[in-house]
Amino acid sequence: MMLLIKNGHIIDPYSRLDKKSDILIKNKKIADIKENISSVDKKTIDASDKIVAPGFIDMHVHLRDPGQEHKETIETGSKAAAKGGFTSIACMPNTVPVNDNSGTTEYIVSKAKKRASVNVFPIAAVSMGQKGELLTEMADLIKSGAIAFSDDGYPVSNSQLMRRCLEYARELNTLIIEHCEDLDLSSGGVMNEGYQSYLLGLRGIPDYSETVMVARNIILAEKTNSRLHLAHLSTTGSVELIKAAKNRRLKITSEVTPHHLFLDDSLLAGYDTNLKVNPPIRTKQDNKSLIEAVRRGIIDVFATDHAPHSPDEKEVEFSEAPFGINGLETAVSLILDKLVNKNIISLNRLVEMYSCNPAKILGLENKGKIEIGADADLTIIDTEKEITVDVNAFQSKSRNNPFHNWKLKGSPVMTIVGGKIVFSSLKQNPSAE
Repeated sequence: MMLLIKNGHIIDPYSRLDKKSDILIKNKKIADIKENISSVDKKTIDASDKIVAPGFIDMHVHLRDPGQEHKETIETGSKAAAKGGFTSIACMPNTVPVNDNSGTTEYIVSKAKKRASVNVFPIAAVSMGQKGELLTEMADLIKSGAIAFSDDGYPVSNSQLMRRCLEYARELNTLIIEHCEDLDLSSGGVMNEGYQSYLLGLRGIPDYSETVMVARNIILAEKTNSRLHLAHLSTTGSVELIKAAKNRRLKITSEVTPHHLFLDDSLLAGYDTNLKVNPPIRTKQDNKSLIEAVRRGIIDVFATDHAPHSPDEKEVEFSEAPFGINGLETAVSLILDKLVNKNIISLNRLVEMYSCNPAKILGLENKGKIEIGADADLTIIDTEKEITVDVNAFQSKSRNNPFHNWKLKGSPVMTIVGGKIVFSSLKQNPSAE
């Protein structure tokens, strides 16, 4: 079956496309890109006044499956991703059991093929049980389907082990993703350390608990000549270190979440546990530094760190609640509203950070681009559509999102994976098959 997308404005920094054109999809691939493709005998989508982008990729998601299916499953998490405009997601290994063996990796791959609405790529653990003691068998895990390695949300605290895993990853041409936190410095903390934590009587996590480890990891990546991706940056100090590393042309990439860009610790005055996340939301100055780093190309990727929890887990005292924000269904609209529509970044930059860069960093060769022969994974956006965030309408099982009732301008309106429509809010469009 063929699918034709008509009259859309294609934006793809990878292929240097920024023009109105049609896209013909055949056999799960992009078959043609040009104006005025005939619509006869083809299912046709009218994308007039819409942006057509290479499918968005979230390279930092927690799906909780296997073992914590009361929070999320591969099926519900992938539906949330599709509604959020994501055609591919990479899931972190902190499942039960931990994804540190071929059996668990193969389970995720197999279940995703049967139940997922979008592409699901497993990220396996760096160390057995995420305990930071013994390295996993990375070569075997890659054969089973792992595309990268991380102990998120635990840092690899042992510097010798971190060195060895970077060396191992270099030989296997794979990627290490690191959660940067000095556990001794942050031990017992529940929010950013500073005026607000003192005011609220909550134990703080200092910003340098992150920057200390960012610095260590950059040094080790340089000494081992290895690729390293730094997850969910939250501080001004981290930005400065990343900037210096890029100036030295080290193989360092990084990501930032919408909640670290747009939320600050003054909002915790109401002790809302939906704002409890690790690393914690920081200060307004950190917000400014991160946004400027996005604008200047210092940070490479937008990611959600989608971390669903059940209501009973979050509806407790702030100090007792688990860390984590549910983010898949609000992430793209937040960036459109707060950065693109305010002319802080361009649509090209948004697509680069949500699609082209994650595909390149993760080595997904046929994704993150719109060209003939590439996978037919596409995200269609309406930059004028106004939405009100309603957590009760989420596809995700969980509701722990701090943006409830926020009014945002700009939204994904269709998600296409392998030529199949997996989400659509366009009224005139045919239903997904």
